[in-house]
Amino acid sequence: MATKKKFHVPHSFMIVFSIIVCAVLLTWIIPAGEYVRVENADGIKVIDPTQFSYVDRTPVNPFLIPMYIVNAFVKRVDIMLVILFSGAAFHMLTQSGSLQAVIAKLAKKFSNNLYVFIPILTLMFGLICTTQGVNMFIAFAPVMVMLALAIGLDSITGAAIILLGGAIGFSTGTLNPNTTVVAQKIAELPLYSGISYRWVCFAVYYVITNIFLVRYALKIQKDPTKSPMYELDQKSEFRTAGGLDDFGTIDLRKILNIVALVVSLAVVIYGSIKLDWDMPEMAAMFIWLAIVVGIISGFDTDTICKNFLEGCKKMMSAMIIIGLAQSISAIMKDGKIIDTVVHALAGGLGSVPTLLQAPAMLIANTIINVFLTSGSGQAAAVMPIMVPLSDLIGVTRQTAVLAFNFGDGFCNYILPTSTALMGIISACNIPYDRWMRFMWKMFAIWLVVGTVLLVIAQIIHFGPM
Repeated sequence: MATKKKFHVPHSFMIVFSIIVCAVLLTWIIPAGEYVRVENADGIKVIDPTQFSYVDRTPVNPFLIPMYIVNAFVKRVDIMLVILFSGAAFHMLTQSGSLQAVIAKLAKKFSNNLYVFIPILTLMFGLICTTQGVNMFIAFAPVMVMLALAIGLDSITGAAIILLGGAIGFSTGTLNPNTTVVAQKIAELPLYSGISYRWVCFAVYYVITNIFLVRYALKIQKDPTKSPMYELDQKSEFRTAGGLDDFGTIDLRKILNIVALVVSLAVVIYGSIKLDWDMPEMAAMFIWLAIVVGIISGFDTDTICKNFLEGCKKMMSAMIIIGLAQSISAIMKDGKIIDTVVHALAGGLGSVPTLLQAPAMLIANTIINVFLTSGSGQAAAVMPIMVPLSDLIGVTRQTAVLAFNFGDGFCNYILPTSTALMGIISACNIPYDRWMRFMWKMFAIWLVVGTVLLVIAQIIHFGPM
């Protein structure tokens, strides 16, 4: 364990901290610019694409980096508490032996049927993430890794089932209130219009993504040494010391613990969708789960407290990475370079041939997402530019919104500034570079698929407008 942590935590820290330093340097290099922001009829603050001006540079003082990090921790304390307390809850479950026993049953049943097992799980995460962010599943990631390792796969497959499945649902924008609805309001489109073609996009991405993931899983199952995580997985805390039989048998206490887990996750999902729950409510739910599991398991108060604190401690690295990543956008915002990047990309789009205009919007939105990772924030920044531009060149507004969805969504699973990505791979003890050795091919395929789907959208005049 000590060896693994010594490798993993500083490595991820260095990657994100290096990006923070680069962000500061960019504020000294890139000219500062600002769009005038106005409030539209729906009360959304958007930019006026006709009013951009270069302003005096406001480069960020490198000596203020620690302050930006502190402020980022304060701003994202809600998601950090979710990660912290979910770690406590799942550690309590693993100490009870409940997860291990159930995973052994599932592993024995599905280890030879990955063609069914993986697509079912990715579909579940994909459908939920049509309305939710993938970061709500950070707490569930260790369970998927335990299951993946138990059936002879690697930790990357366990994390990818969540991340790739969730990416399909979030990035195709079928029902997403934070991206699609905001973008369509700005584009003056009927809310959720064009949903039929979005479901087609969902289906296409679902099939292609699962082909990629199942092929990878079969390759790893056949030869585990081909995994980028092979050496680290051999020492993983999520791997059983022996065979599947060492996970133990299922008894009444373990059944009740699993029921408590399923109920708590169902309550979290229902509360997020129906009751407007946010991170604080999720964090509180995981505290309850930890306590209930401890009581059901028959632990005394000292054991419950010990397991709770031990679980929290295991999530500290994930918390730190997310706090560091959050400071990057704040640095670029204070350096006034985000609007400059948006303006430069928008200017370049005008020279692209009409048939390739929507794919060019996809590339532009992907680049902008590096600087502006908030989906609703990116919609407010880019859609006021994309809408008149699409009207001018004959691309439908609906196609422009779809290009925004793809560009804003899919690159979240390669960016070290993404809280969903860094939270899940940190919770699974997967270093960023090992993840990218797997993920870069999938992302390239996603871009090609998105390009084809957007060209089709232009050909069929995807509407309305």
